[in-house]
Amino acid sequence: MEKMATRQAYGKALVEFGAKYSNLVVMDADLSKSTMTAEFGKAYPERFFNMGIAEQNMYAVAAGLAISGKTVCASTFAMFATGRAFEIIRNSIGYTKANVKICATHAGITVGEDGASHQTFEDIALMRTIPGMTVINPSDGVSAKILLERAIELDGPVYMRLGRAAVPVFYKEDAELEIGKGSCIRDGKDVTVIATGIMVGKALEAASVLAEKGVDARVVDMHTIKPLDKEMIVKAARETRGIVTAEEHSVIGGLGSAVAEAVVSSCPVKMAFIGQRDVFGESGKPDELLAKYAMDVSDIVRAAEGLL
Repeated sequence: MEKMATRQAYGKALVEFGAKYSNLVVMDADLSKSTMTAEFGKAYPERFFNMGIAEQNMYAVAAGLAISGKTVCASTFAMFATGRAFEIIRNSIGYTKANVKICATHAGITVGEDGASHQTFEDIALMRTIPGMTVINPSDGVSAKILLERAIELDGPVYMRLGRAAVPVFYKEDAELEIGKGSCIRDGKDVTVIATGIMVGKALEAASVLAEKGVDARVVDMHTIKPLDKEMIVKAARETRGIVTAEEHSVIGGLGSAVAEAVVSSCPVKMAFIGQRDVFGESGKPDELLAKYAMDVSDIVRAAEGLL
C-alpha cells in the first residue's frame, strides 16, 4: 500500500490550491522544508512569508492579514503552534474569528527521534477549547488534501493537525469527506473503533485481526474533532457493544474525551481509550514508540476484546 506523510500531502496541495485560490497566503516559522510549505514559496513567492523563529508574531501577523481579507495557512510544528503561540491563537485568531488555518505538522509520538520536547499530545485538547475553532486531524494523504480544501473554503479559524511519518493511503481521490462528519470506513456489529489521524490505519489493521478472531469491528474515521459528529457516535453506541477510541494524543482532552462527552448524555456505553497516557515521550523510532506507549494495533485489539 502506498504511504505518504500528511505533511507531504499538505505541501503538494498548497501548490495546487495556490493557483485555484488567488487570495491564499502561506506563512511559516523557519521550518518550511519540514512543514513542506517551501514548494508554495517557490511557486508563489509574493504570497509566501517566512516569519523566522517567531511563532507568536507569525500568528499575530496571520490574524492581521486575514482580517484584511486574505485566507492564511500558517505552519510550524504542532508543539510550537499550540504551545508557544496559544495566547495569540486564542485572542488574535479565535476571539476575532480570523480566517486563519493553523496547519501544524510533526504532531504526536511519531515525531520520533526529535524526542519529548517536540512530541505534542496536548494540541487537540488546547484547540478544541477555543470557541469557534474547527479542529481537523486527517488520517492519510488523500484526506489531508480534501480536508485542507474544505478548510480553505470555510470562513473562520481552523486547526489542522499533520504528521511527520509516512502512513498508508486508503482513501480514494474522489472520497466524499466533509468537515463535521465522521466517515464509517468499515462496518461492524460487535464493537466500534473510533480513530483519528494516523491511528485510523492502525484501527483498520486491528479490525482485520479481530475479524480473524470472530469479532466484527466497525471503524470510524473521526477526522473532525470539532464540530464532532455526535450523531454517528451515538449510532455506534446504540448498535455495537462498546467503543474504543484511538488517537496519537493524550487520553486527556482529545478524541476519547470528546466521544465520552457525546455518549454520556445520550447512550452511555462501555469505552476503552487508546492514546498517550499521562507521561512524556522520548526519542526513538516511531513504530517502537507507538508500541512502547500502547498505541499499536495489538493494543487496539486487546482493548476491543476487553470490552466484549
